[in-house]
Amino acid sequence: MASFSTTATIDDPRISLGEDSTLPPVIIGGGGDDFGSGKPHYPTRLRRARLGLLVALTPILMLFVSFTSAYVVRQGLPTLDPQTNLLVRDWIPVKLPTLLLVNTFVLLLSSLGMELARRQFRREVTPVPATSAPGVSSGEQGRMPWLAMTLVLGLLFLFGQWSAWRQLAATGFYVSTTPSSSFVYLLTGAHAVHLMGGVLALFVASMASLFRKAVATRAIVVDVTAWYWHFMALLWVYILCLLEFLS
Repeated sequence: MASFSTTATIDDPRISLGEDSTLPPVIIGGGGDDFGSGKPHYPTRLRRARLGLLVALTPILMLFVSFTSAYVVRQGLPTLDPQTNLLVRDWIPVKLPTLLLVNTFVLLLSSLGMELARRQFRREVTPVPATSAPGVSSGEQGRMPWLAMTLVLGLLFLFGQWSAWRQLAATGFYVSTTPSSSFVYLLTGAHAVHLMGGVLALFVASMASLFRKAVATRAIVVDVTAWYWHFMALLWVYILCLLEFLS
């Protein structure tokens, strides 16, 4: 008994271009450098980094709040004079060097440069329409070394703080001279130490940009460093007003 079998061939599936002959849009992950690598996209990584920064800034803020409370309380407390056995007020206001105002301007200028650097790196991650001239990428067009400028200004601010401390010592106000001078060195010194952390982050961001690390990674490092730098600038303005108007 004869049997018959039929074979059918199925062509490979193809995508129809439709009447307008256009392909569907292709969605690319944040920055384009993490797509397909298993890493979260740029917006998710950025939110996590900012959340980590907020957690790190909380103890710093609480530290300076405690310094402020101690400063105000100690300013109004009298001390016992061992010679007369009387309570006397030993709080002597310290005349701040004029150089601190110059340092404030330098730090605020560096904060502006840091914000421009943050926006510059963010534009490299966010896709924009190609409106530049042919052969010139949007990342290279109008690129300015804002990050390097901020790093230089940050180091200049630290040098200015060291010079201001030397001026205080030249006028006779050392760390242990009076309670007021102790708080001046404590507040400005603690701020300088935390600002050194920002300078270190700037150095890391500069190295990442120099060695052409992933675009999204560079943008996240610069973004977090920028917000930390802005916080340090506002904190310094607060410290200067505290020492100037509540002394």
